[in-house]
Amino acid sequence: MQKLVERRSLSDLVAAGIKQHIVDNRLKPGDRLPTENALADQFGVSRVSVREATKALGFLGILESAPRRGLTVGNVNMTRVTEYLGFHLAINDFPAAQLLESRIIVETGGLPHVMRRMVADPEIYGDLNRLAGEFRQAHDLQTWIELDIAFHRALLESSGLEPLVAFNDLLQVFFIRFRESVKSAQWKRGIESHQRIIDHLRDQKLEEACDELRRHIESHKGQL
Repeated sequence: MQKLVERRSLSDLVAAGIKQHIVDNRLKPGDRLPTENALADQFGVSRVSVREATKALGFLGILESAPRRGLTVGNVNMTRVTEYLGFHLAINDFPAAQLLESRIIVETGGLPHVMRRMVADPEIYGDLNRLAGEFRQAHDLQTWIELDIAFHRALLESSGLEPLVAFNDLLQVFFIRFRESVKSAQWKRGIESHQRIIDHLRDQKLEEACDELRRHIESHKGQL
């Protein structure tokens, strides 16, 4: 068992070294990496450790392997990354207050970009407004949660910042951990809050939009 733990730790170090090699050499998707033998020599490890490391990186899309082409830098599969890390968040007992604050930071950080894009493209407000209106048709908890996830994801997508959307996806565990607080919250107040957020953005009132979003998320604190 001890040897297995050590080997896994070694493969983690090799994986970190490969990622650093990619960064240091400014490699891009499609660029070739050294062979397994060369990497083993570079890091002073066996090919087994290199292979374990490359398999782990391949799972996330960081590396790709093809016959006669060898190892290349891949396009990271953000969906797989967020699913994997989201599961990690779900099974670990992170303090609820930290989840709340993390979600506030991610979502309010996207609002300036949403506001700027909304000015250039009025359809963004129209799409968000339609989503906000759908809450009035929700009559059960599951529908409410699905609409809430869709609204907040659409809000971040409207920022045009894809990495930010990926970070938000990691926090979807929020809707699992806070299911009961969503259930006991006043739905009407939530509907009005969603509407005020996008109306403030439409009217270019960024500070008011951020304050409203923070209050909206912090409304769950009373249920902790």
